[in-house]
Amino acid sequence: MTRTRKVFAALLAGLALALLSAAPAAAHTGKLKLTVAGDGADGVTVQAMYADGHRLDKLVRLTLTGTGPEGRRLGPVQLEPTPEGQGFYSSGPVLSPGTWKVTVSAPAPNRSDASAQVQARPAQSPPAPAPVAMTAPADSRAAGAGGSTWWWPVGLAALVLTALAVAVPMLLSRRRAD
Repeated sequence: MTRTRKVFAALLAGLALALLSAAPAAAHTGKLKLTVAGDGADGVTVQAMYADGHRLDKLVRLTLTGTGPEGRRLGPVQLEPTPEGQGFYSSGPVLSPGTWKVTVSAPAPNRSDASAQVQARPAQSPPAPAPVAMTAPADSRAAGAGGSTWWWPVGLAALVLTALAVAVPMLLSRRRAD
């Protein structure tokens, strides 16, 4: 009878722990903390997390709206999750060059809004690499003059001396045994 009580008590304790451990996940209802910034070119990036500082454990549908130079309007544009990690979103190239006031919104049950001023710039390509001159050396000795091949004869001599140091004693000990 005592054994049955111990098993029953252990099951109840396990059930209580399972229910209590699920409580923090359920506590993530309410507003999100949204950090909005430009991506350095012509897009917007957002980091979203729960108001208590925990990372998002699910995808959230974030939308972007904005007002730019000369009264241009943008949005609503749905932001896509990025591979940088949980809670990171990006708009892609949607802004024209200039200063934009953008607002990112999250729907219920995590209704939140965040605004920022973003400076959009045209995307820049990396500079073209300098051309490399392809010239052959005048003679084979010129290639070695830089000091890159001086060790070949030294290495070959060391290898031959090592082989002789191993082979000569083996040959001499074989003759004595005969």
